[in-house]
Amino acid sequence: MRVLLVDDEVRLADGVRRGLEAEGMTVDVAHDGVDGLWRAREFAYDVVLLDVMMPGMSGYRVCQTMRTEGIWTPVLFLTAKDGEWDEVEGLDTGGDDWLTKPFSFPVLVARIRALVRRGGRERPVVLEAGDLRLDPAARTVHRGETEVELTARELAVLELLLRRKGEAVTKTQVLDDVWSEDFDGDPNIVEVYVGRIRRKVDRPFGRDAIQTVRGSGYRLAADGG
Repeated sequence: MRVLLVDDEVRLADGVRRGLEAEGMTVDVAHDGVDGLWRAREFAYDVVLLDVMMPGMSGYRVCQTMRTEGIWTPVLFLTAKDGEWDEVEGLDTGGDDWLTKPFSFPVLVARIRALVRRGGRERPVVLEAGDLRLDPAARTVHRGETEVELTARELAVLELLLRRKGEAVTKTQVLDDVWSEDFDGDPNIVEVYVGRIRRKVDRPFGRDAIQTVRGSGYRLAADGG
């Protein structure tokens, strides 16, 4: 497993590198965002560990640039910034996970392994299916040139379907992803929200993008309907 660690705290980076190497990983280290981005472009990594506040280029910009250029290596932000909106920005710019310093080393190793298991599946910054577009960072949805207003929960459901376009997504998967695993209400709430989304992004435009898969759940047509 090959890891890229980008962090301007030299002593911390050296400690993390030695710890990961003891776990059998190969670790390259960069101490600023510019060098980190160069390495992410030039070499193949299984995961990138990325600080936020760094000389030259912030971790946010590094991650966003990677995604814009089609580099889908999983990114774990490893940072002292612990505000919820900092984490939101990191995930919205294309990050896959977030761990606040100081952190548990066994937890770091477990999260790296989890990210590697999931792999570097393409996660475009703007999600598209035909003329249906969703920008997770701006939280906007367009059908062609027309902007469609969705509530936060509707947007989250549509985002999940777009990220897995062409695949059947079960109600349970929607509940776990959008509501959380602890949701104990009526699972038919998913049907309610799918119906609302259809009335906004499909029917006014004569489309049928969100399809019911009998016995499974829902699928968003890869061509946008």
